[in-house]
Amino acid sequence: MYIIDRRLNPGGKSLANRQRFLRRAKALVREAVRESAGSRSVKDSEQGATVTIPGSGVREPTFHRAPGGRREHVLPGNKEYVEGQTIPRPPAGGGAGGSEGSPDGGGEDAFRFALTHEEFLDLFLEDLELPDLAKRRFTDGEARTWRRAGYSISGSPANLALVKTLRNSLSRRIALRRPKPGEVDRLEAERDAAEMLGDAERLEAALQELAQARRRSQRIPYIDPIDVRYRQFLPEPKPIAQAVMFCLMDVSGSMTEHMKDLAKRFYLLLYIFLKRRYRHVDIVFIRHTHEAKEVDEETFFRSPETGGTVVSTALEEMLKVVAARYSPRDWNIYAAQASDGDNTTSDNERTARLLAEQILPICQYYAYLEVGREDGMHPVGFIPRESDLWRTYGTLRKEGHPLAMRKVRHRREIYPVFRDLFRKGADATKEARATP
Repeated sequence: MYIIDRRLNPGGKSLANRQRFLRRAKALVREAVRESAGSRSVKDSEQGATVTIPGSGVREPTFHRAPGGRREHVLPGNKEYVEGQTIPRPPAGGGAGGSEGSPDGGGEDAFRFALTHEEFLDLFLEDLELPDLAKRRFTDGEARTWRRAGYSISGSPANLALVKTLRNSLSRRIALRRPKPGEVDRLEAERDAAEMLGDAERLEAALQELAQARRRSQRIPYIDPIDVRYRQFLPEPKPIAQAVMFCLMDVSGSMTEHMKDLAKRFYLLLYIFLKRRYRHVDIVFIRHTHEAKEVDEETFFRSPETGGTVVSTALEEMLKVVAARYSPRDWNIYAAQASDGDNTTSDNERTARLLAEQILPICQYYAYLEVGREDGMHPVGFIPRESDLWRTYGTLRKEGHPLAMRKVRHRREIYPVFRDLFRKGADATKEARATP
């Protein structure tokens, strides 16, 4: 009789193998995630991904039989064939490696691996953090920590205080004069000695003492329920680092659709990063042209708008929100600004003054992202120059103000620049550099 298992694999059957594979090939999968992140669109932000890693990265050492001889073995996963049937030879040219061979005659197929949304984000945001998250305060009881609070007579077996329980048991047995095991052994030896000597009086006394000792041992248990103690833990509020991130985006007429797309992609990464990694981080969205206003998430990412450019209006709006809701004494304040670098000439001085005197002193970290044209081409005879904001902010950096500055022109540069700005240990005082 032959038994062929044709049942479908139950869900989650290979979960342990999947987790083991991710741990073993984590470096390769992480690198593949970083490479694929640059080509992902906004609508893909809540989905998983399929990444490709070299086949050599998943190879495992195996033992092989020496060639030759007659062998019989079991092929795992067989649902079609039984002993004695012939397995057809695979068609020539099979495999996913392509139709062209390698120059040296070797080659290896790539390995495609599907990641869930959770796995993708874990690898995507693994080594990023908000810099200098320092200020602390008690929030409204959402986070709790547990502290030792003595012992209780009831609780979970996992919290059993064994030493305390045995100490109570010993104290009770001493107080109630429960016979020790050695004392019972002594009485039994005395009884045996009296029997051998034939001393009836001594034997009677030994039997009475032994019976009394055994009764006391039975009435007084070694461990009584009143001896048992459990470690007790009580919740208490935990100091939580609170932070607010201000997202300032230029949506004026000088911002082309390509520039706005770059800025939105950057802020989308920032939004996912903050919501994923931090529980007590508020996000404030501010859009500006020649006017600035605080908007909600949907308006920030999707609402069309145009007009002139006055950057100081966004900074003034940020200061208003800080004064109304986020005291610098209690909140870690961060800001990320995206712009094409254009600004009304008469506003540059006011922008620099607001940053130097009011914004940067209260900020833990301020990042400026300048978006440019994708082609980077200029008319013949045009001499490229730095933008108004880049020069203004560069002057502030030279004066020692903590201000991180980066440039991007292509979608593929968004992810590396984002990681550079928010990597662990990021320092805004380092020399600014533009992404080529």
